[in-house]
Amino acid sequence: MDINKAIKFWLNESEEDFKVSGHLLEKRDFSYALFFCHLSIEKLLKAVYVKRKKEQPPYIHNLLRIAELCEIETDERIKEILIRVTAYNIEARYPDEKNNFRKICTEDFTNKELKNAEKVIEWLKSLLQ
Repeated sequence: MDINKAIKFWLNESEEDFKVSGHLLEKRDFSYALFFCHLSIEKLLKAVYVKRKKEQPPYIHNLLRIAELCEIETDERIKEILIRVTAYNIEARYPDEKNNFRKICTEDFTNKELKNAEKVIEWLKSLLQ
């Protein structure tokens, strides 16, 4: 595996997903904007994993678990965000949770969550430099 190529792949994918998240926000599709936000952070974490472990990342979606496997030190605020954003992956996908999730995904809620996620994204990008 070409480590630099793999890191670049995950980074590019993450950036694309966050861009899609913004498009979905503009279209007022708030639950899927948060779902793509999850994908963006997951892919950045996988880039960090590749950089630190020099191997393919695990096939998991739990953001806090990936961070732990990367041996990233996180404060409580970051942990809370990772746990919350992981839930958006599940709640946006499965029918039972989807309707309840859409009810809480107001414009204000989504904007707040995306701003929090953006801080995590910038922090994770700094770990790749």
